[in-house]
Amino acid sequence: MGKLTISAEINKPVDQVWEAYNDPKDIVNWNFAHESWSCPSSENDLKVGGKFKNRMEAKDGSFGFDFEGVYDDVRPLELIKYHMEDGREVETNFKALSLNKTEILVKFDPETQNPEDMQLQGWQAILNSFKNYAETKL
Repeated sequence: MGKLTISAEINKPVDQVWEAYNDPKDIVNWNFAHESWSCPSSENDLKVGGKFKNRMEAKDGSFGFDFEGVYDDVRPLELIKYHMEDGREVETNFKALSLNKTEILVKFDPETQNPEDMQLQGWQAILNSFKNYAETKL
């Protein structure tokens, strides 16, 4: 099973994109795949060996879980690599395409419980939510 890849171009400078992607005050406003979900809390210690934990909950209270990981590599404005408890790895690349345009490229190990196309759609939906937040709220 190879890594899955998603991407988005955000019409904002890379420093603003980096900040909004990693600041818990921003994360709670965009880190969900659908409007029926929320991210009520976020903790982020963005350094090698640091941990993050984002609480994901259905707004109707029917389901929730913690999305957690440990950082393996952090290069400000460029790269974040982390692993989850089950060993799956995620790599997020930030690339300034111009002064006011940034590409985010995410490669992740799929889990085995859900079809890959479903995982791609879910991860892309969250990235699209970030794009919308970054472009309209920053």
